[in-house]
Amino acid sequence: MNASIKLTIKGRVQGVFFRAETQKKARTLQLTGYVKNLADGSVETFFQGDPDDVQKMVAWCHNGPPASKVNLVIPESTAWLPGCDNFEIQY
Repeated sequence: MNASIKLTIKGRVQGVFFRAETQKKARTLQLTGYVKNLADGSVETFFQGDPDDVQKMVAWCHNGPPASKVNLVIPESTAWLPGCDNFEIQY
């Protein structure tokens, strides 16, 4: 059983190592997907893997790394991405 979810994270989430820390945490949980900055100052993430680990990652995103200040996390249901076998920072 696998789960996948896309999140848009708003607040002070750029310039605070949000992408790097998200990648580190996701890889620790053996999730695949991506994280990227958006032009409006928010961050988009996509996680897929074990449902419990996906939920742990979603919970982590509500706080983020110490320098960040998360104001809003918007979840979006999404389909599994076949062929996605790592967790990457997209530019």
